[in-house]
Amino acid sequence: MRRGAVLILALLIALSLGEAAAQTQRPAASPPKPATEPGEPPPPPYEPQLLSLAEIMGSLAYLRTLCAGKEAEDWRARMTALIDAEGRTPQRRERLTSAYNRGFRAYSATHRICTDSSQEAAARLASEGERLARLLAGRYGG
Repeated sequence: MRRGAVLILALLIALSLGEAAAQTQRPAASPPKPATEPGEPPPPPYEPQLLSLAEIMGSLAYLRTLCAGKEAEDWRARMTALIDAEGRTPQRRERLTSAYNRGFRAYSATHRICTDSSQEAAARLASEGERLARLLAGRYGG
């Protein structure tokens, strides 16, 4: 993907994550290691951060829907845009989709109703996602 497109996409995600954090407020985890298959082009240097961002987006998709956040229905569309922009190979699309689904499932296993804890988790995830998106935009978008 062109660097300008990475910048635009990352800034759009950062802005939407900032909105989610402002509406409510995950401890930082080490990013997943990208796995490539033989013959697949090497992933870009920002792949671990992008996979972490996809996982955060999946978590927020679940939590914001659970807590009836006004932007809840937008997370799937934002992930689709990220996959469209970054999923150059079927394997890469699968890694991005798996990260999103992993985030969604992680919170659906422990949060059945919206609680203060759910809202706090959503806010922390949004803050971390915004930080990652800004990092990606700043480092790889220019």
